[in-house]
Amino acid sequence: MKVISHNFFTVNSLCCIFFAVFFSSYTKAQKPFSINKYVDKARLFSAEKSEDAFFHLNEGITYYSAEKDTVNLVYTICELSYYYGHNLDYGNAYEGYWKALILADKSNNEKLKPKIYQGLGWLYLFFRRDEEALKYFELALSLNKQLLKEKKIHESLLLSEYFALINYYRTRNDLKKASEYLDRAKALQNRLGTGSFYLVSELGYVKGFSGEYEKGIALLDEASDYFKENNPSYMIIINYLYGQVHEKNGNLDKSIEAYKNTLALTNDYKRHSNYILKGNESLANIYSKQQEYEKAYYHRNIAAKVNEKIFGRTSEHNNHLFEINDKYRLQKENEKALQKERQIEKLEDEKRIGFLQNILMGVVVLFILLYSILFFRNLRRKHKLEKETLLEKRRLEKQKTKEVMELKNRELTASALQLIEKEEFIIKLKQSISKSDTIDVRTINRMLKGIQSSPGSNWKEFEARFTSINQSFYKKIRDKFPDLGQTDLKLCALVKLDFSSKEMSSLLGITIESVHTSRHRLRKKLQLKRGENLVDFIATF
Repeated sequence: MKVISHNFFTVNSLCCIFFAVFFSSYTKAQKPFSINKYVDKARLFSAEKSEDAFFHLNEGITYYSAEKDTVNLVYTICELSYYYGHNLDYGNAYEGYWKALILADKSNNEKLKPKIYQGLGWLYLFFRRDEEALKYFELALSLNKQLLKEKKIHESLLLSEYFALINYYRTRNDLKKASEYLDRAKALQNRLGTGSFYLVSELGYVKGFSGEYEKGIALLDEASDYFKENNPSYMIIINYLYGQVHEKNGNLDKSIEAYKNTLALTNDYKRHSNYILKGNESLANIYSKQQEYEKAYYHRNIAAKVNEKIFGRTSEHNNHLFEINDKYRLQKENEKALQKERQIEKLEDEKRIGFLQNILMGVVVLFILLYSILFFRNLRRKHKLEKETLLEKRRLEKQKTKEVMELKNRELTASALQLIEKEEFIIKLKQSISKSDTIDVRTINRMLKGIQSSPGSNWKEFEARFTSINQSFYKKIRDKFPDLGQTDLKLCALVKLDFSSKEMSSLLGITIESVHTSRHRLRKKLQLKRGENLVDFIATF
């Protein structure tokens, strides 16, 4: 088989930087599982005796399968897949993660999935399926954010998701995106009051590639001091990062030294075996630049053999990956397709039911609408009838009141006319007596004077009775015409009762000419135009 190009491995070698980091840091940080003694035992042998680690993990899978402990079973399968990846057995790693994902789906335990998604993401990325890789990295982050929102996990678990995306964008040479996720991770660490030398090493790499060479090397030195003491096998990756930064900044001698340290450490530890390929590829590139072709050929030849072992069609473990035999992924996709068909059938049933419900609802709404129309029409008719009845009642009451007032006013008029007639009779009698010589005129006049009332007393008697009948008359006319005097008001009362000028003169004790003059003045004060009837106008009050 033809060896895959140098550029491909330059990019993919960077991808694998996190492949080991992720599993070593993530499995320690995110553990939504119960205590798992098989995983703990495997980690004791993971660096020097990987065979013992595999033995304990397979024992754990057998035990948890028998116990039907899905949570620990998934956790153990993921750990086994991680060790397969460390030993370049990506086929079994890939198969293991898909088994774990199917079990997680069946158990409906969302906490299990972020770990699986990350493992699949790095496997896809290593085989240049970038879109799938990013999809699973983002799925892991999105799911953990949702779990955090539901208060099912601790916020610190987001660090490993940020770390995955930092490495993804860094290996794609998108340092801007890598820096963004570094900033998010650092902000989260500040809130939690924690620190991580894995992030320090990544920051050192980004700084070294962004023109801050000395700052980048200083940060890598900090990380190196920590890992030499606490995780010596991780120095394989730290030395590779040193080599990348030195090479980027033209310090090739130091770069060669760092890559050689990486290769030396891969012989001491049974971890990060993929860095044998990375280190030899990088050294071959530098020696080619320095025109040391013999050394370049030596390292390129080693890289080609490792490449064939990992990716070649003769590879025992990874052959089915090149045949694109994603049986577990296809099984999951088939399950999703079947589920989608069921959902479509369900939606169609719901649509039919919804259609019938809409028809029934339409009939009900139409019935309610018709009932409402009839109800409100009947209610309006009832209100109209009640209103007409009330108006008729008020009209009758008003008419009755008017008739009573008219009757009383007629009585008042009759009484006033009687007074006038009495006065006229007495006046005529006095005139007749005064013409006779035989009658004692003085004695008779004295008697008539006692009987005869003065004009003032006649008016007072009339006004008192008029006011008791027409209670609001004076108030209404005064409100509209405040300038009217007492004489005007008296004249208004007599006009309302339709008295003649002669009758007015007798009752008021003034001449008929004075009555005419008073009426003329009253019209002016009432602002009546020529042609307007005074009697009709006064009757409105």
